[in-house]
Amino acid sequence: MLNRTLFGEEHELFRDQARRFLEEEVIPHHAGWENDGIVPRAVWRKAGAAGLLCPAIPEQYGGGGGTRLHSAVLIEEVSRAGTSGIGFGLHSDIVAPYILAYGTEAQKRNWLPKMATGEVIGAIAMTEPGAGSDLQSVRTSAVRDGDELVINGQKTFITNGQNADVVIVVAKTDPTQGAKGTSLVLVETNRPGFTRGRNLEKIGMKAQDTSELFFEDVRVPASNILGGDGKGFFLLMQELAWERMQIAIGAVAGAEAALEWTLAYTKDRKAFGQRVIDFQHNRFKLAETKTEVQIAQVFVDRLLGLLMDGQLDDATAAMAKYWTTDLHCKVIDQCLQMFGGFGYMWEYPIARAYADARVARIYGGANEIMKEIISRTL
Repeated sequence: MLNRTLFGEEHELFRDQARRFLEEEVIPHHAGWENDGIVPRAVWRKAGAAGLLCPAIPEQYGGGGGTRLHSAVLIEEVSRAGTSGIGFGLHSDIVAPYILAYGTEAQKRNWLPKMATGEVIGAIAMTEPGAGSDLQSVRTSAVRDGDELVINGQKTFITNGQNADVVIVVAKTDPTQGAKGTSLVLVETNRPGFTRGRNLEKIGMKAQDTSELFFEDVRVPASNILGGDGKGFFLLMQELAWERMQIAIGAVAGAEAALEWTLAYTKDRKAFGQRVIDFQHNRFKLAETKTEVQIAQVFVDRLLGLLMDGQLDDATAAMAKYWTTDLHCKVIDQCLQMFGGFGYMWEYPIARAYADARVARIYGGANEIMKEIISRTL
């Protein structure tokens, strides 16, 4: 691969730190967590102690004091390790940034330091049984009653749902106003009326707890609103470019990892008296794959640079999200084929990656929605 100019020495030191943690504390135990359907809270605290939670949150709030480049490094290493279902990214780079950007000083000081240590685990509840990519259709309500909000509704497919201590809930504070009546509300999971449904059984990302959440007359202070009453939809739109870039970063890193696993396997495995890589068809397929992954990396690095400069627009982020996740699935499918029957065995990383990658074309806004966003610029 080409030398990348986006990252400096401090980022590469952080990369080494992340890689060591994953090798020592995550990879050896990951299969057990897949069976359990959840990552133990003790591991979250170890990640916090290692400086791997909330790396881009300022030090004054307990974070690592880095930038989104540090977050990108961590996303890449988690994806390359085949452990993308551990839930750290959503906690550190979606939930925490919402609180940092839109929370009051009291909210930031209350939640962010504990999120950085892993004492508190965060989740965000957007999706409902009847509302996925169409966030304007959410039905969960947060009705004002004096100085409190009374929340009723149901959410599903919520990452970190079983572990979460605090959830950012997308709810309608004024159902008559459509998108303008949507708010983001911080809900502590020890509130009466809050219950967790079952830990959902998924095709992939099996170590990541993913849940249904139920709200029945859950009361929270009205001051738990993030960023102002009725501002929720606007705030969600503000953050979506970065959220979609996170998916793209992970997709390219995952595709590169799949290529590396396949190169190692095809150089070692023999068929009909020669190495698998020595068949011209396989070499050409691998050459195509390496080229496409390289193109994707250059594209995503360019957009990450634009993001750091505050110049990345929503449509271009949507391009990155849809194209890289489509490519990731294509690459893994081609690579798995070269493993033959072993590629279908769960013990091989390529099999896990095949199952894990598919959801990225759905979450963060389905790829069909990405194309709709892009088409508006034509």
